[in-house]
Amino acid sequence: MPRLALIVNPYSSGVTLPQVREVEAALRASGEVVRMQTEGPGHATALAAEAASSFDAIVVYSGDGTYNEAVNGAAGKVPFGFVPGGGTSVVPRALGLSRRPAAAAEAIAAAFSAGRTRSISLGRVDGRLFLFSAGIGFDAEAVRRVDKRGRSADGRRASNLVFALTIAGSVLERGLRMESQLEIDGYGRAAFVFVANGRPYTYAGPLPFTLSRSSSFERGLAFVAPREVTPRTFPRMLVGMVRGTAPDDPAVLAGHDLDLIVVRCDRPLPVQADGEDLGDVDEVTFTAERNALTVLA
Repeated sequence: MPRLALIVNPYSSGVTLPQVREVEAALRASGEVVRMQTEGPGHATALAAEAASSFDAIVVYSGDGTYNEAVNGAAGKVPFGFVPGGGTSVVPRALGLSRRPAAAAEAIAAAFSAGRTRSISLGRVDGRLFLFSAGIGFDAEAVRRVDKRGRSADGRRASNLVFALTIAGSVLERGLRMESQLEIDGYGRAAFVFVANGRPYTYAGPLPFTLSRSSSFERGLAFVAPREVTPRTFPRMLVGMVRGTAPDDPAVLAGHDLDLIVVRCDRPLPVQADGEDLGDVDEVTFTAERNALTVLA
């Protein structure tokens, strides 16, 4: 009988014990299910690396940060399934799965039983794999600010609303102004960089933040980088990033289907991958790893 490892992050905002049981029941339609529960940051990487040697597939029920950890532990070794358990859960939504955990698990089980898979690319930023997004500067600063708020008594991260308010506060603090502070090799200077491995870049509640209509999980990396931000250009730029038309804006640097993006910063700037703070960098390299992950979807 096929064996599926179910990695669960009990601290993710959308994970509850009754739902875990429903997800397990749905997955059992395709084989034996063994639950592995994370105990802290980074644990999913170790669990996935362990599971890859003895299971036929890995299913992760969590938020985007734990998806990232698990993929860093076992990408390319066994097929992966992603059940939405976080506040945003970009990956399963972008793959077309239901936002209801049990329904998503049913679809994953059906795909596994039928041998129906999809091969997608991954991004890598200075050694760390990412599934859907990475960035230097603005969005990474927002991630860091949210992390500094800490977690609730039950170990859960701040909500999407808190994250949105944090971004809004950061923008208003700057008076809707951001000067150029980094250089993208071959393209020019910019205020910050968003790097996308798929579409959408993220979600604001039900609204997809498309960033670039040229982004795709099957292609290389895409990036969008405003040359600078001013009160005059900010509204147009924001609309363009939501609609995916930002690359058409002459005030924005952009590229798509790329294998390599090199960024040099005027001073150390924060970098994030899939919503996880990776620290400060003076220079960073983004690379595309094509057909790096098999997903059940």
